[in-house]
Amino acid sequence: MSNLLTELQRRRTFGIVSHPDAGKTTLTEKLLLFGGAINEAGAVKSNKIKKGATSDFMEIERQRGISVATSVMAFEYQGKHINILDTPGHQDFAEDTYRTLTAVDSAIVVVDVAKGVEAQTEKLVNVCRMRATPIIVFINKLDREGRDAFDLLDEIESKLGLRLCPLSWPIGMGAQFQGVYDVWSKSLLIYDQINKQKVAEGVAFSDLENPELVERIGAKAAETLREELELVAGVYPEFDQDAYLRGELQPVFFGSALNNFGVRELLNCFAEIAPHPQPKAAEERVVHPEEAKFSGFVFKIHANIDPNHRSRIAFVKVVSGTFERNTNYLHVREGKNLKFSSPMTFLASKREVVEEAYPGDIVGLPDTGLFRIGDSLTGGESLHFSGIPSFSPEHFRFINNADPMKSKQLAKGVDQLMDEGVAQLFTLVANGRKVIGTVGALQYEVIQYRLEHEYGAKCSYEPFPAYKALWVEGKDAGQLAELERMKARQLAHDKFGRLVFLADSQFGLHMTQEKFDRIVFHEKSEF
Repeated sequence: MSNLLTELQRRRTFGIVSHPDAGKTTLTEKLLLFGGAINEAGAVKSNKIKKGATSDFMEIERQRGISVATSVMAFEYQGKHINILDTPGHQDFAEDTYRTLTAVDSAIVVVDVAKGVEAQTEKLVNVCRMRATPIIVFINKLDREGRDAFDLLDEIESKLGLRLCPLSWPIGMGAQFQGVYDVWSKSLLIYDQINKQKVAEGVAFSDLENPELVERIGAKAAETLREELELVAGVYPEFDQDAYLRGELQPVFFGSALNNFGVRELLNCFAEIAPHPQPKAAEERVVHPEEAKFSGFVFKIHANIDPNHRSRIAFVKVVSGTFERNTNYLHVREGKNLKFSSPMTFLASKREVVEEAYPGDIVGLPDTGLFRIGDSLTGGESLHFSGIPSFSPEHFRFINNADPMKSKQLAKGVDQLMDEGVAQLFTLVANGRKVIGTVGALQYEVIQYRLEHEYGAKCSYEPFPAYKALWVEGKDAGQLAELERMKARQLAHDKFGRLVFLADSQFGLHMTQEKFDRIVFHEKSEF
């Protein structure tokens, strides 16, 4: 038991989220580099660096230079065991990111210094705030010309609704960029313009009045730094760890991930202040990580990680107890006992068989089609972990079978891909036709490609006019019956038989809500 508590204190599990192109994957690479997990950092797109990023391992990711699926990486740093989940920023794959956020204990939000807060960042931070997840903000790309630091912090506060606390402060920007002052460790980091990839060594500066400061960065920059830090101390609150852990205060760091600058400071502070694995609410009770019995839930399914072996892996987040290899565990939804001979841990697509895993760890289990997203595994207790919602899709198309001889393969393929959570399937009440709803249009190409290459089934699409899918909660039986009679053509059932209203436009939705005022229309399935 004492071993479990020791391991628990060592664990840190976090996700990196942001708008596309803010530098998440590059930051992940650099964190792995400092953690000693890789010897050479790759880049997403670079002419000089031939090595691709470790976390972008799928063929489609390499072709397009974007991440399309969350990758899981684990490494050791300063006696802590750190699990990183690098999420896709592109909104077409946002569903994956939302689900990943259910499996992390804290998050790092990356903001581009030139572009500031973008639309996708807002959505993701809202999900974090909904769950009170602790957030650290990393402002990236300081070696480029960007916005004034105060203006940027104001924008982050007003748009994202965060209370910020700067733990480092930039000296200049773009061509004038000289480094950052680390408030957390009271040290000065000088940026080397010539040898950019060299890791900056911090120089301890507890007193900013020290004349040595002028020697290092020049009189003008030193004066500006003193004034700005005085202003920071007057405007922003002091760092309070309890407020950070409650999700009420967000530390801010400045740096440049591409040039290794400011990343180690972020990692040092993170390893010190970030929360260890937290309790998680199930429908029956709250599960605490220090409990002796194992429990965990599936938050992601990835088919064909290795294209040579049609393998499908279910990613399980360990919530409590110790997961052991070759031990029987209860699959709650199926009511079956299963044992796993080769559970894995990951460094993106590289994997190792693991003997034991502790709360906070992510374990990959080989899956033959048994698992769905949201499934629970336990040491015998019947637990249902909640809070893994399906969000309202924004694109809708009818799916048609292009080869009548392959209707079985198509049904199986669609069923499995929907389990993976790539998209959602709706069956119309009026005529039983199948409609696929996705968060982004790119997903249709992915589904079509995978149905053909993995299941040998061909499909075609035709447009279905819908604006939004909303889950119906009927408080009034009379109104519900009237809705079913009047709007029969716009009603469907989702994969689990729940009633869904497919609104054709914003105006149509508004009119329906006014007419049926005792029925609630939800944007996500967990209401």
